[in-house]
Amino acid sequence: MNVRWIATALAVLVLAGVCVQLGRWQFHRLDERKARNDVTRTNLAAPPAPIDQIVGQDGVVGDQHAWRTAVVTGRYDASKQIVLRYRNVNDRPGFEIVTPLTLPDGKAVLVDRGFLARQGAELAPGHIPAVPTGEVTITGRLQRSERGGHTSGGTPDDGTARLINGPDFAKALGLPLYDGYLTIDKQEPANDPALGGFPGPEIDDGPHFFYGLQWFFFALLALGGLVYFSRQEVRGGDSSSEGESSGPARPEVPAGAAD
Repeated sequence: MNVRWIATALAVLVLAGVCVQLGRWQFHRLDERKARNDVTRTNLAAPPAPIDQIVGQDGVVGDQHAWRTAVVTGRYDASKQIVLRYRNVNDRPGFEIVTPLTLPDGKAVLVDRGFLARQGAELAPGHIPAVPTGEVTITGRLQRSERGGHTSGGTPDDGTARLINGPDFAKALGLPLYDGYLTIDKQEPANDPALGGFPGPEIDDGPHFFYGLQWFFFALLALGGLVYFSRQEVRGGDSSSEGESSGPARPEVPAGAAD
């Protein structure tokens, strides 16, 4: 075997190793998703409770609180309302309307009041339903703050944002906000019917199991190809050796040439 063949074999082995690691990573993600689904099922079945009893003193809505039903009572601050752009619900593009709700203890929580489907090519909703005046009581689902890596989509700019992020909103709006937000299941007085609701969580295993199998299959395919071509290389080498050892054929002497 020459150097080129050895380099190719090493490259195939590395490729197979990478495929195995990617398969293991997919199965690790599957385990994480199953654990998250268990938490979601538990939270969906839990009875409603005041937000401070669920979240605690630090005011941070974590993964362990997602989809838990919280009850809050307070007053909307419409002057600090934010329009969420580039949102999508059930494959429909549009906007979400987020309004801070000031609670009796002085804290505030972001409330995602609902979804407005985009009409044509509009860049902002043509009409935003007004918030109820006076005190309102909301029963809704807790969600952790949305994060977009190093983007600034969670910082409101001119009354709009792309992500719902409690700490970023708190700095921009000057409010002591919970780190997280609430989507409305029920509101008294009732929420405006023009604001659409949101689908529930997806509680399934996702595609991770089959993706993991695919990566393992690719690894086996690479190793199988290496074995096959290695055998072909060995057979080709053996044939060349046999041809060289036999030597040149002895020329036939025509009859009568020795006379």
